[in-house]
Amino acid sequence: MATTTATISLNSADITGDPLNLSKVSTLTKAKGTDGLDQFTGITTLVYSAPQTATPLILAASYVNTDVAHKVYIRNTSTSEVDFINIELGSTNVSLGRLYGGDWAFLPWDAINDIDVDTSGALTIEFGVFSQSALSA
Repeated sequence: MATTTATISLNSADITGDPLNLSKVSTLTKAKGTDGLDQFTGITTLVYSAPQTATPLILAASYVNTDVAHKVYIRNTSTSEVDFINIELGSTNVSLGRLYGGDWAFLPWDAINDIDVDTSGALTIEFGVFSQSALSA
């Protein structure tokens, strides 16, 4: 089976007194195993023409087995430093954090709660879900 990996590289001379060069690679594996994740939604682009409040982005009901592995990618495609997306979880909309223009997040998800967003205005969001088939659990 194919291997799916995620790589993050941080390079900066501005945030520390010494240059920072950090690179990490993670293999996206199924829960309780070493096989790679076998499902991918593809990258979806949503264009919002007005500000959004508690708008569902990813529905937990679309993922029937919460005992499997899921990883979520979300990106604010705006180039404006004032445009932001708040990422929220569940019906109580617990805030995970804010993505400003050009920012992105890659996070584990248990598929128990929906992922919702608030936006500061009209903007575009990219997102995708890497997951494990419930049949392969």
